[in-house]
This record gives sequence, structure tokens and C-alpha cells, in this order.
Amino acid sequence: MARRKKGSPVHGWVIVDKPQGVTSTQTVAAVRRVFDARKAGHAGTLDPMATGVLAVALGEATKTVPYAMDAQKTYRFTATWGESRDSDDAEGAVIARSSVRPARAAIQAAIPALCGTIQQVPPAYSAIKVDGERAYDLARDGEAVALAPRPVFVRSVSLLSVPDADTAEFEMVCGKGAYVRAWVRDLASSLGTLGYVSQLRRTAIGNFKVSQAVGLETLKGFMHSPAAFEHLLPLSTALDGIPALAVTGQDAVRLKSGNPILVRRQEFARIAESAQGEANLQGLTVFLSTADGEPVALASFAEGELRPFRVFNFAIG
Repeated sequence: MARRKKGSPVHGWVIVDKPQGVTSTQTVAAVRRVFDARKAGHAGTLDPMATGVLAVALGEATKTVPYAMDAQKTYRFTATWGESRDSDDAEGAVIARSSVRPARAAIQAAIPALCGTIQQVPPAYSAIKVDGERAYDLARDGEAVALAPRPVFVRSVSLLSVPDADTAEFEMVCGKGAYVRAWVRDLASSLGTLGYVSQLRRTAIGNFKVSQAVGLETLKGFMHSPAAFEHLLPLSTALDGIPALAVTGQDAVRLKSGNPILVRRQEFARIAESAQGEANLQGLTVFLSTADGEPVALASFAEGELRPFRVFNFAIG
């Protein structure tokens, strides 16, 4: 007899307002316990000192994590001038000091050079792998970590306030892979001083906003309770912006078996319309669901067919 899988088949997204001092892994584990879910993951790590939006995927929603991770992110953060930390944030050890404190006008003038597509060296304390090891593990063991610069996209940065000579508050909208800690380090360097992130809060990941988020302690209070499901968002929430198409029951069966389906003329027109005029639809990803809204698959458009590459399975067994 087949062994029963642990947990319940719960599918969807939970947007948690992660508190300070808790790791992303601990947050995911807590959400999984609340829902007694079989499977869980998240869309982008938040450091323990950071707070804000941690998007937790349960069940089949874990198959949509890459789309949430690729979405742009919004952060609010405080830079503190005059010190360099080995982790580039408040949790690290002080490794150098500077007496220079930049003026508001100088900060404002330096921001544009660090926007757009820029080359950024990730912090030594990061999850990037070096010869199969996490950089932060090597750094904690006292090893010198030399990470190569890589291109990242910073859409915009706003200087919100300068509370005093030692600190400045910002808001950043950026793409995947950009580190706020590294950005502040580099901004400080361009201003002739040193700096680190002393406060960090993520307010959005794509369509997931902090206004939707539930506090972790609040969620824990709903342990194995129907009230928890009021905070469970549909799997498709992470796929906003991807062309969607409803399919018949027969086509759904074919897709769930991994087989392609032909695209009829009227369906092609709907895909083209939702793709917002893209000149070439070849390779376009389409989200397929039944007329009742049950997710079926993610498929790639090619040669008049929709070819499934990620199938959603909501079987209870």
C-alpha cells in the first residue's frame, strides 16, 4: 500500500509581513504548519533583519514561484553613513569608519548613476554559491569571499528624507538579483564615505503588496483553523500579466497528460490580444485554466500549438 503523504493538499499564496529577527526559512515553515500543507516555498529571501513582504507558495503554487521571483520588487530602507560593515547591514561587524557625512544635495545628485542597468558586486554575506558553497557560509567561516560583479536593474530610487547627518531614507524599485545592501555600499563610496543598511522593509513583489500581508504572529493564531484560509490567495495571483486562456474539459485532459493542443483561430486572437501586440508569439507563455477557473497548465505557444511545460495537479491522494 502506498504511503500517505504528510500534510494536506493546500494550494495558493500567503503574503506574510515578515517580522525582524526571523529568517525566511523559519517563516515558510511556520506558514506550512498553520495550513498543514504538504509543500511550501517562497519567492525571494528576506534577511533576518529585514521586514515586509515574504510571498509564501503552498502546494501547486510552488510551480509559479519563478514568475514571482522575476517580478520587480519595492523596498524602503535607511542608509547609515560613516561605517562599513562586513555584511553591509546592521547585523555585521564594523570593519572601517569615515568622518564624512554627505549633504542631501550630494546624495540626490549621486542617485542617477546607480539607476538603470548597473554592475553590482553582491555582498559577501549572500546566498550566491561559490564552488558549491553559499557565500555567507564561507564568510562566516572567516574565508575571504570574492564575488564577481553582475548586471542588475534598478528601475528607480527616491530619496525620501534625511532625518539627520548620519542617515538617509530611500525607496527603491528594482529587478531580480539586486541587493539593497550593495547599492547603499556603492552609493556611500561614490559620496566619498562609508555606509550600510540599518533598516530594510520590502513593500511589494510584483502584484503582492504589503497591504495584502498578514503578520506572522497573527497567522500563527489561526493554526489549523478555517480562518487561515481567508489569507490564501489563488495560485494564479503570481501569473498576472501572463496571457490567460480557458480550455475545454477534453483539452484540459490532454494538457494534464503532457500533450499539446491545437490553437483555434478565435483562441489565437484572444492570445494575441492579451499579449498586448507582441509581434512574435512564438515561445509565448500562456496560462491555461478550465472555464471554472481551475488552473490546468502553463504552456508555450509554438507552431500553432500550446505545449505544456508545467502542469498543475490538484489530486487529493
